[in-house]
Amino acid sequence: MVVPAAPTRPQGGGRRRYGDREVLAAIVFVATSGCTWAQLPPCFGPSGPTAHRRFTEWSRARVWAKLHRVVLDELGARRAGPVEVRGRLGEHASPEKGELTGPNPVDRGKYGSKIHLLTERTGLPLSLAISGANLHDSQALIPLVDAIPPIRSRRGPRRRRPGKLHADKAYDHRFIRSYLRRRQIPARIARRGIESSQRLGRHRWVIERTVAWLSGFRRLHRRYEVKVDHFAAFASIAAAVICYRRLSK
Repeated sequence: MVVPAAPTRPQGGGRRRYGDREVLAAIVFVATSGCTWAQLPPCFGPSGPTAHRRFTEWSRARVWAKLHRVVLDELGARRAGPVEVRGRLGEHASPEKGELTGPNPVDRGKYGSKIHLLTERTGLPLSLAISGANLHDSQALIPLVDAIPPIRSRRGPRRRRPGKLHADKAYDHRFIRSYLRRRQIPARIARRGIESSQRLGRHRWVIERTVAWLSGFRRLHRRYEVKVDHFAAFASIAAAVICYRRLSK
């Protein structure tokens, strides 16, 4: 079970506890609309403080990462998604201060966070990581690859090793190529000073589209959460919803 069991209450005491589905719908609305918890419409049932309290409980229990993995498993079982893992790497910035923030070197030193993501060949997010905007993209590759969950397949064992990895010149480093060789992961990485990243354009647009999908979750446009765990939770919610949309087609 993804959601932790509800705490037991004495018989006849306290208010009715809102169902998980009602609260989940309210949390997803906050993630997509970008509204504050206080602005949550009453049509969802739970109030803003109630939804935020449940969001905090579920974030602490890593519900969102588990939910993302469940949807990926279902996609793999139906062969509708990441049967073959082919990594693409990208990033999405959010300008605000808080935990894991830093001055953005390409935006006049404004403080912000960066969402690093690795997707499969059609753009479905497989793993995400949060860092300060000043962290070089290459530093996120190894944690992202290591964080790929073992994905279910209709045939054969679960897979968590990419069949091939595509990346641009930002990832052209010796320690990255050595890591990929040890993991036996074939890679196509543009070489700095030798070739242009434009040749990877037919792969790069996939990650750019996924970044655009993330931008559709307005709660990620700016970091309202001081706690990085909450910001990462919204990123995981976005990843799970993106994969669920593919599943529901």
